[in-house]
Amino acid sequence: MLRNTKILATLGPSSSTPEQILELARAGVNIFRLNMSHGSHDDHRARLQAIRAAEQALDRPLGVVVDLQGPKLRIGKFPQATPVKTGDRYEFVLDEVQGDAQRATLPHPEAFAALLPGHRILVNDGKLAFHVEHVEPRRIVTRVEVGGELSSNKGFNLPHTVLPLSVITEKDRKDAEFALAEGADWLAMSFVQTGADVKELRDIVGKRVGIISKIEKPSAVDDLDAIATLSDAVMVARGDLGVELPPEDVPVVQRKIVHQCRHLGRPVIVATQMLESMITAPTPTRAEANDVATAVYEGADAVMLSAETAAGQYPLEAVQIMDRIIRRVESAPDYRKVMALDYSVADEPDRTDAIAACVRKVATLLPVTVSVAFTTSGSTCIYLARERPSTPILGISPNLATARRLSLVWGVVAYHGPDAENLEDMVVKTTFCATKLGLAQQGKPMVIIAGVPFGTPGSTNLLRIVYP
Repeated sequence: MLRNTKILATLGPSSSTPEQILELARAGVNIFRLNMSHGSHDDHRARLQAIRAAEQALDRPLGVVVDLQGPKLRIGKFPQATPVKTGDRYEFVLDEVQGDAQRATLPHPEAFAALLPGHRILVNDGKLAFHVEHVEPRRIVTRVEVGGELSSNKGFNLPHTVLPLSVITEKDRKDAEFALAEGADWLAMSFVQTGADVKELRDIVGKRVGIISKIEKPSAVDDLDAIATLSDAVMVARGDLGVELPPEDVPVVQRKIVHQCRHLGRPVIVATQMLESMITAPTPTRAEANDVATAVYEGADAVMLSAETAAGQYPLEAVQIMDRIIRRVESAPDYRKVMALDYSVADEPDRTDAIAACVRKVATLLPVTVSVAFTTSGSTCIYLARERPSTPILGISPNLATARRLSLVWGVVAYHGPDAENLEDMVVKTTFCATKLGLAQQGKPMVIIAGVPFGTPGSTNLLRIVYP
């Protein structure tokens, strides 16, 4: 519970029983991901119910992310796997044809409308690359940059090309309705191109669920400020991002996204291939351990396990090792120094920013054991987490959905409990909760922030130092 950086784990065939889900939560998972690219609604409903049962058993909020599939762009059919050679001319056509060594179907008119000479088409996770030389209404002429084998229905990527299509498919709409009906806490949006895509999903779901924008296209990196501002959280989705960007650019872009989201006060997740070798091995490579550590040092709110827990042979061990890496980094002597060096003031600070900054300062002057925020919407905790204080953040909310959402946020120990009725009751409830969770020490101060009158969202105006 006292880790700052949270663990987000994907559920799948290797981790779907109630016993497995409870075991993963006990090992350190704070929030679970349901990937709508795989499995039926009935499969995911059973997993979600098992998460809620684990939450009851552990008496702590557990968050649920429903990850929307997004549009899948694929080439047409081939009678058999067909090699294409580097340097050859190759055509993509809108008409339905049998693919061969000279041409293939690209059944997406939006691509023909958006592609320009000089753009690139990447096929099969970037294993093949084509340089666009000429575009006609129903034909794209390219030169093969990187050859290989083409076969039916392989996916393709268009780096730096913004397609004039909605990234919310009909399947996504149905999956979003499922997520809302089942009480999911977050919706993750795939293949976001611009802030307009986030606004489209917001118009559908409103504030009933948090929106996580997955940054996996260069165009999304270019429009990061707008996307992050319109989202409730952001994910560095390094799978497709690593296909569309050169490998050497991905670490730089990851750092840029994490730092910008921290500056804006948006929770940020680093995802994909973090402990990839643990799909088939009981221990990670040293490079993978360093990758997780880097995300922790950068101040990411959460790190994510994908196939490691969904389909791997060692899902529990992956969570345990990720937990150990995070704890080791956060106990290192230079960790707090790195958090302090990366501190930046909000562009347009308000009174909640000011109070949160005061909490951070108080925690450096006094032996504060915990910073406590009474919050209805969760925003007070997010403001406080943005400061990266040296204490745990106890977020007390009368809204269970808020407490579950806060399970994603850096440093927050979420607690579902009644709001304070007055100042005296605030101190009583703080002392009870902090003592119950092992966050209080006799004779050492706790810092409390809240809004008066109590229960009014966005009214944070009080800081109080108390001694249990």
